Order: sequence, then C-alpha cells, then structure tokens
Amino acid sequence: MPLDLEEQEQVAELKAWWRQHGNLIVSAVLAAALAFAGWQGWRWYSGSQAVQAAAHFDALAKAAQAGDAKALRDAAGTLIESYPRTLYAAMGALVAARFHFDRNDFKAAKTQLEWVIERAPSEDFRDLARLRLAAILLDEKSHDEALKVLDAKHTPAYDSQFAALRGDVLVAKNQPAEARAAYQLALDRAGKEQSAFRESVRMRLEALGG
Repeated sequence: MPLDLEEQEQVAELKAWWRQHGNLIVSAVLAAALAFAGWQGWRWYSGSQAVQAAAHFDALAKAAQAGDAKALRDAAGTLIESYPRTLYAAMGALVAARFHFDRNDFKAAKTQLEWVIERAPSEDFRDLARLRLAAILLDEKSHDEALKVLDAKHTPAYDSQFAALRGDVLVAKNQPAEARAAYQLALDRAGKEQSAFRESVRMRLEALGG
C-alpha cells in the first residue's frame, strides 16, 4: 500500500535523522555490547580465580593441620603470587603466619603478616594481621616497633583489642600509668558480649592497681 504524504514525510525525516546520528548510535551500541561482554568476561575471570584460589587455600589448610611445612609454603606461595587480590590469599597468609608462629619461626610469621597488612583487600584482615604482628614484636621485646604497628589506623570494631595490646606493651616498657589508661580504654570500648575479654583486661588493670 502506497504511503500517504504525511507518512512519506515521516520516513524522510527518519532517514535524515539516521544519516546524521546513525554512526553515533552504532558506536554507542557497539561500546555497550563490548562493555557488557567485558563485564561478563571479568565475572567469569573473577569466579575462575576464586575457584582456583579456594583449591589452593584448601590445600594450605590441610597442610597446616597435617604439620606439612613444605606443602604449606608451596600453597601459600602460590596464593600470594598468583591470586594476591583474593580473600583466600589473605586468609592463607594468616593461617601460614599462625603455623610459623606456633613453631617459633617468627621471621616467617612476620613476613606473612606484613604481606596481609600491605596487600589484603579486607580491612578486617589487615587489622587482625596488625594485632598478631604487634603481639610477635612484643614477644621479641621490640616494644617501640609494636607500638608503631598499633598506632596504625584501624577500624573502630578493633579499638578494644588494639588498646589492650597497647597496654601489654606499655607494661613491658615499665610505663604503668600509660598502661592503665590503655586498659581502661579497652574496657570502655569493649562490647558487653565480650565478657571473657573484659574480665582479662580487668584483671590486668587491677594488677597495676587500677
């Protein structure tokens, strides 16, 4: 059926509009398609990375449980080198640090904890690593270094733990007044559900005459 005059004008306007904007539209659609494909590809890549990292973490955990130092080092090395941006790498480093600490290999433990502090994608993991590193430095009588680690910015959820450990370091430095203040801060920041932790800090405070 032939088009009437009004329809012919609408078609002509559409053709003219398409000639003016067609290339831009095609480019925009192509860019959107590429972006979607890239996003889908990234989701697949991230998922694939997580699955592979999880397998290495499982091997690391089993090695730690079995006391197999070589297998643990191999799995921890693979996680850190090949999957550094996954949470599994940070968790693996924390497990490895505990493994080395339990065997009095403080140097290896500190290396793992320092990696978590510098590279872990989770602030919670970084704070846990700082606390464990400061505890090792306290055991090594590196008191000023421990205090420096505890001075680092951390999430409020860990205020009480950081304050309590600071108190322990200050006691070791024979600074009882400062230690009492740190322990009191730890009590003030601790939640009511942390009854065991609060009792432990209270006992240390009382030992200082607080």
